[in-house]
Amino acid sequence: MEQLQLTTVETAKDLGLLPEEFDRINEILGRVPNFTELSIFSVMWSEHCSYKNSITWLKTLPKDGPRMLAKAGEENAGLVDLGDGIGCAFKIESHNHPSALEPYQGAATGVGGINRDIFTMGARPIAQLNSLRFGDLALDRTKWLVKGVVKGISHYGNAFGIPTVGGELFFDECYNVNPLVNAFSAGIVKAGETVSATSYGVGNPVYIVGSATGKDGIHGAAFASKDITKDSVNDLPAVQVGDPFQEKLLLEATLEVIKTGAVVGMQDMGAAGIICSNSEMSAKGEHGMRIDLDKVPTRQANMKPFEILLSESQERMLIVVHKGREAEVEAVFDKWDLNCAIIGEVTDTKRLEYYAKGVLVADVPADDLVLGGGAPVYQREYKEPAYFKENQKFKTEDVEEPADLVAVAEHLISHPNIASKRWVTDQYDSMVGVQTMTTNRPSDAAVVAVLGTDKAIVITVDCNSRYVYADPQKGCEIAVAEAARNITCAGGEPVAITNCLNFGNPYNPEVYWQFVSAIKGMSAACTKFETPVTGGNVSFYNQSPDGGSVFPTPTIGMLGVMDDITNIMTSDFKQPDDLIYLIGESVNDIASSQYLASWHKVLAAPAPYFDMNKEYDMHQVVKQLIKHKVIQSAHDVADGGLYIALTESALPNGLGFDIDTDGAIRKDAFLFGEAQGRVVVSVAPADQERFIEIMATSEVEFSLLGAVNNGFLNVDEEAFGHITDIKMVYDNVLHNILGA
Repeated sequence: MEQLQLTTVETAKDLGLLPEEFDRINEILGRVPNFTELSIFSVMWSEHCSYKNSITWLKTLPKDGPRMLAKAGEENAGLVDLGDGIGCAFKIESHNHPSALEPYQGAATGVGGINRDIFTMGARPIAQLNSLRFGDLALDRTKWLVKGVVKGISHYGNAFGIPTVGGELFFDECYNVNPLVNAFSAGIVKAGETVSATSYGVGNPVYIVGSATGKDGIHGAAFASKDITKDSVNDLPAVQVGDPFQEKLLLEATLEVIKTGAVVGMQDMGAAGIICSNSEMSAKGEHGMRIDLDKVPTRQANMKPFEILLSESQERMLIVVHKGREAEVEAVFDKWDLNCAIIGEVTDTKRLEYYAKGVLVADVPADDLVLGGGAPVYQREYKEPAYFKENQKFKTEDVEEPADLVAVAEHLISHPNIASKRWVTDQYDSMVGVQTMTTNRPSDAAVVAVLGTDKAIVITVDCNSRYVYADPQKGCEIAVAEAARNITCAGGEPVAITNCLNFGNPYNPEVYWQFVSAIKGMSAACTKFETPVTGGNVSFYNQSPDGGSVFPTPTIGMLGVMDDITNIMTSDFKQPDDLIYLIGESVNDIASSQYLASWHKVLAAPAPYFDMNKEYDMHQVVKQLIKHKVIQSAHDVADGGLYIALTESALPNGLGFDIDTDGAIRKDAFLFGEAQGRVVVSVAPADQERFIEIMATSEVEFSLLGAVNNGFLNVDEEAFGHITDIKMVYDNVLHNILGA
């Protein structure tokens, strides 16, 4: 054993480990670790890899469902049964800290990493989404971050050849220092063609395939497990560098090698690189590995053992192969002109032994490194923040109603959180693969056909973080409900979620209270909507010493299934004279709305009105309306309220609307409040009777708002403008701020 570089508790602290964790490592090894070994523990026991501050609560989330083929924690991504021998693998992950320092590569490698999680299971990615949060758009740094992140996503995704079919974009000054970049991918796999992230069979060869290993991304997992500070720029080596063309080759080679039947197990190299893949596969298969680091293809000379082990260089896989079938595997990777090197073999020791120049440089037990094994598990203290009770004191009646509601409408239409995201989406290739059904047909969720079938997957990402900050439990319930509402309005059946939990420092009891409360809300809503949690990602430390924490942002990535693609429903009004109905109840509530925050500048308010049972019942009747072909369009009422939902339905076809408000509640609450559980639908006059019959038997509240017209936006016979002028403003807000 190499005895150089013996370590101390100070070394451990420098690597992000606690003194008691250093003591525990000494106990596990029965000796003081050398620097390579301590580096291994530092990344594997980082929050990013071990979930040590979150796993206790994550285990409370619902994971079981009739369609689950792989539950949370079992594989690199969730796997759901679509029927007819077809599965869908899907997952969402964060790349927040790298994107804060180097937005282009941070976002690009986030896209690359999430797609590898999908195809390492044997699934071919068919669609991507992203959820992006940035600070004040008036700041030059925010503009730099937005441009870099969007360019990184578009360049990597477009070159890789997987369509980016939707997402969300939100601005608030709480994200000034820490932007959030959450990437989602979904892929399709046939039954029997999946591969697991496991390792077994003594003597089976261990391969590293794909790109050569460099010094980029070293200690990236540890970097993602601490606050952003003014010194974080010194962590730039922790930001990985991506190559989408290499990843495309790796995708094709991976799917081809799986079909040979020669593969025992496979895992991509993301956070913590080789050591993560070695340890997780070995622990799962209850075996060990002996690895010769000199055999790892490198792109820089004289790399130290810890650098090779911890590098997060992109586009790499670890593959364990049945002994005697090496030639089949090597032929595939030779065909695709990719590195394919045997770096070791499987052992029965349950230990990971690493050699360099013939010397044993690290010897660690696989089980003690991983989540669910010997990695530490903490139950953090939490307490309710003082602001929470203050928020509950808010009353809508204490806010004076503006005399000029047309001005409010114009303000909202031109707000970056409401206006068209065309500046972003124009940079994404949403048509590659020709499976996307909703690129030119606006829908509340993306609908992507499963080729060779009548099915489609319906996918969305959602979270209003202002609601979650206001009330983390209710806000997270709303995030799940709105994701389900988006899928329902598109004609799908919600079946499962993945999550990306973005929070501040878990050692802050008030931040941890937000986290615990959000998990409770997610559990309740996922149970109600029968959408088990398939896995995801926790991203803590999204805060700065000066700027405080970001809004708690538990992003929900939801998968829905459409068994008959002819059930697709879009959100656009189709023709004049169609009747416009509101399904769900109107409530005298403006709490936590964009209107309250940006027009009135009132930030202390509870989450908006939400009744989960009424919401659920409303979803069921909307599904019936779509199934029976009774409605022409469906669009949920969300950010900006009813007026924005109506305008967004009118915009695609240059139409307008004449509506009357409900005299029982304030006009501003009716138009701009964000009470949950509402959907706007349009109905052809010939279908009105059938529509009313279905609604009457449902006991779900509904009301006639008015009718579609040729382009004028009229509320209570007051002119709110013409759709042509509205479109000019709505489409160009981000272009005017960010440039062409």
